[in-house]
Formats: sequence, C-alpha cells, structure tokens
Amino acid sequence: MKSALLGVAFVTGLVGLHALGAAGHAASPAWAMNASVIEACSCTMFCQCYFNPRPTEHTDATEHAGHGKGHFCKFNNAYRVNKGHHGATKLDGVTFWLAGDLGAEFSDGEMDWSVLHFEPEASKAQRDGVTDILGHLFPVRWKSFEIGKDAPIEWSATRDRAVARLDGGKGGEVVLKGFKGDGDQPVVIKNLKYWGASRNDGFVMMPNEVEAYRLGPKAYEYKGTNGFMITIDIDANTAPPKAKTSM
Repeated sequence: MKSALLGVAFVTGLVGLHALGAAGHAASPAWAMNASVIEACSCTMFCQCYFNPRPTEHTDATEHAGHGKGHFCKFNNAYRVNKGHHGATKLDGVTFWLAGDLGAEFSDGEMDWSVLHFEPEASKAQRDGVTDILGHLFPVRWKSFEIGKDAPIEWSATRDRAVARLDGGKGGEVVLKGFKGDGDQPVVIKNLKYWGASRNDGFVMMPNEVEAYRLGPKAYEYKGTNGFMITIDIDANTAPPKAKTSM
C-alpha cells in the first residue's frame, strides 16, 4: 500500500480523512504509536503508487494473468505495535491486519475498499484507539470500509524473511524474502514518506513470495510482486487530520 497519494492529496488541498469507520466528531485524546509493518501488494516492485497518482496496470501479458485487468493495488498490511497509547489505553503488542484495494485512480484522495481485522485478544479500547489512529495514518476517503471478523495473526520477521498470516493463512498471507544489495546488505529506500507517519526507518525491500487475502467475494492472491518492511512513528501532535467522509 502506498503514500504517494498523500503528497497528491496535500497538493490538491485534500486535508482530511474518512476515519476508517470511526463515528462522531469528538476530539481525540493524546496518542502515539510506533509500529512495524509487513506489507505487500499487487504492484510490481517497487510500487509506483509512491510516485504516481495510479497503481500498476495489470494485463494478461504480465505475472498478473488471470487476476483481472486494469489499474489496481490490492494490498495486505500486517501491523505490530511496538509501543503506543491512545489516551490511557496501552497499545503495546497489539497486532492488526488491513487488506483492500486502492483502486484505479487516487489523485482525488478516494480509495476503493479496505477491511480491518484484529486479534481476538484486543480490547474494545485498543480497537477504538487503533481505528482512530489509522484514520490519521491514511488521510484518504474509502468508498467502503469495514471491521472484519477477529482472527489470530502470526507475525515474525528477520532481515532475510518476514511472514504474516491471518487465521493460519485461511484469512490472508504475506511471505516476504530479503533482497540483497551491495555488500550483502538489504536495499533500503530512505527519505520517502509513508502516508501520515511523522517518521520511518526506511522501506526495506523484500519482494513477496505470496500476498493473499482469502476472505469474501473480493479475495485475491499474487506471487512475486511488491513487498517491504518498515517501522513507523505517528502521534497526535504531528499527524494529518482525518478526511471528510464522502458517504
């Protein structure tokens, strides 16, 4: 999933976000989150969405044969909170999964759809906190957003391999493999914005072996496409505001 549209949104004056389903207009309490992400999408490596207003074009002449034609970016993001809070609620250790599709064109700040899954152990306060923060992390409008069913989330990573599975892989799966650069070190893209995060430690290039969302009528699966790991920081003082809903 991408951040280029964030720059496009700011340039075109799109300050504000659909709060990923959060209701009401009450001021948010103080909050902050540091999280690591195992992320993959259907775009070719490295995802052009970070530099263009539309994702990769998929045709039957590419590795996406049989998966539909046109411009789209179908993603799976598995987040693990290293340290965070939302008001008095601690978010440390919370793991959640965001899947969806950015759609064909996002220069207007509107994305297609997304589904958010939590582990069963997450409390209501933690769920509310994460949902609120995601509304600031992704300053876009979603045509469709929903909270999906709870499921266990496997999350593990080394410098050479990262694995995330939703409900043991029955719900979703991301497997990334390390991409070696000069001197046997991973390739890292620096100084590139990740959505509404105030900072990140760089995009560690890790193309996927598989990225799949296996629930519902919009299920999809891709192999050998874009993937990376990243650790981000976002907080109430520096995050962009939520977008106004288009619904």
